[in-house]
Amino acid sequence: MYDPSGAKWRKSTYSNGGGGCIEVDDACPGRVRDSKDPQGPALAFPAEAWKSFVTAVRSGEFGDV
Repeated sequence: MYDPSGAKWRKSTYSNGGGGCIEVDDACPGRVRDSKDPQGPALAFPAEAWKSFVTAVRSGEFGDV
């Protein structure tokens, strides 16, 4: 079971501080939340699915993001 007290949330270094970002939980890959609502819900993806998504973004599969 996931324990949210151990979460290590971070935003991208590309974030401009405008508040329109997601944060990822480095303690539990696949967990993401809205930076504007840090006390709100987090989405949870299976770790392998998250890894595949990140790999696809980095390789440009979705174009310029």
